[in-house]
Amino acid sequence: MIILIRIKNIIVLLLSLFFLVFGVDILINSFKLANPLEFVMTLFSASFIILFCIVGILYVFFRFFPNKSNDEADHADTK
Repeated sequence: MIILIRIKNIIVLLLSLFFLVFGVDILINSFKLANPLEFVMTLFSASFIILFCIVGILYVFFRFFPNKSNDEADHADTK
């Protein structure tokens, strides 16, 4: 079961990295457009793709490294 979860996380990471590169490519190419409306729509869509990719990468990071140190385990005051 743990192996399937690891495989799923690796697939999410690979897809996130692929679409991150794809989003950055769209973002760079949006500056070459002549129509201002197309530029704005392409810029926002590329930013949206990049945002989702960063969320996917953070998801995988926190799934692979879930443990906290003993010092950070509980921040509540016990008084």
